Amino acid sequence: MKVPAKPARPKIPDQLKQEIQQEDDEFLESYLKPTFISPPPQDPKFNYRVEIFTKWYQSYFYFCAKYRCVHENCISEFFEMKFTRLEYAGDNRFNVSYMRHTEQWFEILEGLSLEECF
Repeated sequence: MKVPAKPARPKIPDQLKQEIQQEDDEFLESYLKPTFISPPPQDPKFNYRVEIFTKWYQSYFYFCAKYRCVHENCISEFFEMKFTRLEYAGDNRFNVSYMRHTEQWFEILEGLSLEECF
């Protein structure tokens, strides 16, 4: 049985990558970090966010959070999770997805401009 090949993902122009990174830096500093990063709790009972950052992987731009694990028997003191991604769809358009509790990406918006994504 012949399986059809997946269509190739469009390559992101370097200039667009720089533009995205610049928009993201403003968005992180003005909204995400002040809203979702707070000082550590006095008596932590649950994991808590210590950092929010972004990174590129292939044609995806990920928003990630770094958490501190407070339990005595934790494997590592810190861990990272990706929570949102922008997928380059070509022609300066992006698809927005979020990470579900099932650890699967769920696409919620398609064909948005960069400004609409942020």
